[in-house]
Amino acid sequence: MPEGGFHFAQPLWFWLLLTLIPVAWWLWRSAARAARGPIHRYADPHLMPHLTGTREPKARERWGRFLYWSLLWTLLVAAMAGPRWDYEDRPLRDPGRHLLILLDISRSMLVEDVAPNRLIRARHEIEDLLRLGQDLRLGLIAFASVPHLISPVSDDTAVIRASLPVLTTDMVRLQGTRLLPALDRAERLLASLPDEASRAILLISDGDFDEPGLAERVAELAARGIRVHALGVGTADGGRVPGPQGGSVIDHRGQPVRSVLNEALMRDLSTAGGGVYRQASRGDEDTRAILKAATASPSATRISDDRALIWNERYYVPVLLVMTLLLFRFLPWPPRQRRTRE
Repeated sequence: MPEGGFHFAQPLWFWLLLTLIPVAWWLWRSAARAARGPIHRYADPHLMPHLTGTREPKARERWGRFLYWSLLWTLLVAAMAGPRWDYEDRPLRDPGRHLLILLDISRSMLVEDVAPNRLIRARHEIEDLLRLGQDLRLGLIAFASVPHLISPVSDDTAVIRASLPVLTTDMVRLQGTRLLPALDRAERLLASLPDEASRAILLISDGDFDEPGLAERVAELAARGIRVHALGVGTADGGRVPGPQGGSVIDHRGQPVRSVLNEALMRDLSTAGGGVYRQASRGDEDTRAILKAATASPSATRISDDRALIWNERYYVPVLLVMTLLLFRFLPWPPRQRRTRE
């Protein structure tokens, strides 16, 4: 590949220009046969249009049409050959690092033990991940009683960024927190990725789970190459869970329900999953620690020093020329007026 300047990406398409040779031969052959046809025995050439109702084009007209359509064919072949010049030198991106975020949107995430509340703080943490995690492919699942896929793992994080303001507890009708279905959904998404790729899950929650076998399930994911990190949101003091109609959620004894950050469970889950645990803070130290752990997998492909040339394709230039030539040919030109001698 040339390092610069004008060239064609697929020059083999120019072999199609050889088709003009048999077309020119056929045109010459048919004109010669028409001139020696038996009908010319019965009338002079200048009377033939009056007898047949058609006019044979002259040699200059015939070959002029051939050159016109040959020019159009040459331009189309040039467009298929891919003319290009000017390029951008870009570094090769790392395709092997994937992080799927599991965001808890249960009602306990509305507790205001961290300002303004746990859910908004969690969304700020995701914004930091989007801002700092340029070398990661990110995905997002919001869960409470059931998981909701917000965005699959991809380079395009615009969907996640646009969805953050509308991620509220109102997305779920049946309240409760069930992590196991969210882990199952995450495993199905990450299982389609190559085995040599770095696959990780980031759990953002207050740890208000009451499910048996969570640590065993997380350890099973780690054995399959999917590490699980945890980011705890909340405080040990906790606070009352706001009710849907105001006030607080009341338990079966008529007492306000309080929720605290279950830091011990979150830490145990990250340990079983081969990941790290951090508590959400106002700075970005926690985010940087999670990102460092998510990109430290030895199986992940590193960013190399290789660079790629992204050429600016100019195939549209000959296509525009073809359209212009066709436009001028089929325009309704006014008939020429013959000059009369006085």
